[in-house]
Formats: sequence, C-alpha cells, structure tokens
Amino acid sequence: MTQTYEKPTINKIDFAMASKYGSPLKTQKIRQSIDGVPIAELSEKFGSPLFVYSQKTIEEKYNTLKEAFTSRYPDVQFSWSYKTNYLNAICKIYHDLGSIAEVVSEFEYQKARALGVEGKDIIFNGPYKPKEDLKIAVQEGAKIHVDNLFELGDLEAIADELNITIPVAIRINMNTGVYPQWSRFGFNYENGEALEAVKRMYAKGKLYLVGIHSHIGTFMLDANAYRLATMKIMQLKHQVEETFDANIAYIDLGGGFASKSNLKGVYQSAEVIIPTVDDYAEAITGAIYEFNRSDTLPQLYLETGRHLIDEAGYLLTSVQGWKRFPDGKKGYVLDAGVNILYTSTWYNFNIELDKRYEGDNEPSMLNGPLCMNIDIIEENLMLPALDRGTILSISPVGAYNYTQAMQFIRYKPAVVLIDTEGKARLIKEVDNLATINYREV
Repeated sequence: MTQTYEKPTINKIDFAMASKYGSPLKTQKIRQSIDGVPIAELSEKFGSPLFVYSQKTIEEKYNTLKEAFTSRYPDVQFSWSYKTNYLNAICKIYHDLGSIAEVVSEFEYQKARALGVEGKDIIFNGPYKPKEDLKIAVQEGAKIHVDNLFELGDLEAIADELNITIPVAIRINMNTGVYPQWSRFGFNYENGEALEAVKRMYAKGKLYLVGIHSHIGTFMLDANAYRLATMKIMQLKHQVEETFDANIAYIDLGGGFASKSNLKGVYQSAEVIIPTVDDYAEAITGAIYEFNRSDTLPQLYLETGRHLIDEAGYLLTSVQGWKRFPDGKKGYVLDAGVNILYTSTWYNFNIELDKRYEGDNEPSMLNGPLCMNIDIIEENLMLPALDRGTILSISPVGAYNYTQAMQFIRYKPAVVLIDTEGKARLIKEVDNLATINYREV
C-alpha cells in the first residue's frame, strides 16, 4: 500500500491543557449515537451538516425545571421563548408539555397562532410591535408587555379605536448588580420612569395594569440577581396596587437561566459555574414570599428558553479536507461554519469524534466552508489525524443557532428530531434553490 508523503512538522504542545482525563496527546472525546440512534446512520440518511434534537432531553429538562418551581410555588406558568428556537416541531413539544408562547415580533406571533396557540396564551414582548399587529393582539386577548412610551401611545389610540380599556403589563429594567445592565428594554425602576408610565396609564384611563415583567439578562450566572429583580418587582407591585387600587395578577421574571455551554474566556467548566435550577427557583420564589404584601400571591410567569433547549441540540458536520498552515497547525475544512453556528462567537463547544483514531493528537483548527477568514468553529483543539468523511458532533447547540442561522453562501441544513421512542424524523428539510428563490422576482 502506497502512502502519501507528508512533510514532518514540529508543533509546540501546551501541557497546561492536560486534565484529570490524561495527556492532551492521547485524549479523545467520542460520540457514536444520540439517544441510541447511530451518528453514521443519521448522517447517511439525512445528510451533512445536520441539526439533531433530542425530545427525551427536552422533556427531562422541562420537567426538572418545572418541579423546581412548582414544588416551591403554587401558581407557575411556563411560556416558551420562540426566538430561542421557533421550529414548529420544537414549539409543539413545549406547548404539549404545558407552555404558552412568548413572542417578540409579529412574525413570531403569527407563527404561534398558526400552531393553534390562542391569543390569550401568547405573551407579546419586544421593543418594537407594529401598531396594526398590536391591535390584532389586543383583539385576540394577548398579554401585551409595554416596552416604551411610543408603544404606550399606540395602545391608547387602539383603545380609542376599539372603545375599550386594555389590560397590559409593563416591562421594567433595574440594577441587579450584574454588568452590563440590561437598560435598553422597558422602563427603569430606580429613576421612577416605570412608576411614571403607570401613572400615565391610570391618568388617561385607557389602559390598566395587570402584570409586571423584567428580563434582567442572558446566561445569568448569579441566581441572587433574580432575587433582587423579584424584590423590586414586588415593591413596584405593592406601590401600584396601593396607589391606584389595582390588582396585579401576575409577575414575569423572563428568562436568562444558563445552559451547560462553556463560555469563552471563562476557565472553569459550566458544571462548576452554572447555578442549579433549585438556585434559580429558590431565589425567585423566596423573594415573592418575603416581599408579598397582598392577601393573595401573584401568578408567576417564566420565559425560559436557552436552559430548556440548548443541551437537546447537536450539529453533525463532516470533515471535507485539511491543510497544513505555515505555523504548523493542522486546519480541517468542515461542511458547517459560523453561518449556522452563530453562538461560536461566545462558546467553546463540546466536540466529539465518531470513533477512536490512531496516533497522537496535535494542535488543530476547525474551519467552516465559507469563503470568509472568520469562519472558525474552533481555533485551537487537540485532535488526532482525521479522515475525510469523519463526522464530528458539536454540542450544545439547541438554543439560538437555528433561529439565527444565515442563508449565506450555503443552504441551511436539514433538522431531525429523535422522539421519545428513539425514532428519528425529519422536521425541516434542507433548503434548496426553489426555497431560496421563492417570492424573488
């Protein structure tokens, strides 16, 4: 057998990368199946690259989070965050589990309605809600969370047009000790802007307050920030109820619970730095009990997205070739790039091989297929010599990657769901020229 000659290279190996699992020269992470379905079978049947979701993991994560809150609080309602993953089959799973819909655009609102979600079971969030779509949401009884004064004015005009008084919630932002503070959304609590907005509602008599909402950030690593947010929401709730003889039926703590993704620039693993679901639940429910001054407790809404779906998602991608860079590092070319892995900017993914490969690991880079120098999935990874056709499993990628995937240079890939019976079914076909050219003139 004739072997192709490869010029030898000398690479500096950073042994600081060694861990309890052994030398970086020998360690290999391997995944040969997802929920019992072989990786090779998935790739052969549905193509590469391929998003794969585990319904078993989705349901396990949901039930664990639900138990953490419902065991502590009598009235909890989950609302699925459509922006996190709006694939129909995924949304249906969460609705079947008991979630209502949380949307941040007319597109997402329409998608929820098309899936059979009633208006009353939709939370309409976001900094921009077109007036014509606000009017539809009002008429259909959606829970509208007011973000700014212009939106407040639109709702007042709609109240006049329909000759009704509209129930609304207000979104507020506040200092919870987390930087950067999410001050872009809603009305500020500390400077009195939130209370002034409520005063305007009652002064004009066209709107009345039934809920208070805050979403303090994303990938929150400090559960105590939720305690502070809940405390301030409850204080505003009491102030509004006392001042305007109002009844605030619910409070909404948004999302932001972290998943088990490993953040770039953070040297501790996600297992160490991520709060538990009990930490989040105790912080929120404990503060409601501590600061509630009413005879009844408010209903608690949660808009959890990332925490519930991220670890249920995988991307399968195949090695298409490799080259040796001038610095000696080996660069592999994959059929998936940053066009469909948007979150590669922030996370070090878990990357697993489809089998064990012979030989020592060496410093390697994973590049995507785009004609862009920034198309790098992983800049520095210790890998053995991989064959063309090697299938890599990248996880967790369930949150935001598909919804933010770009139709850039290459078609968006197919998506498969593995159900609780261990059967893989196609839930989104790969795009083609017909889908891309649709409606183009």
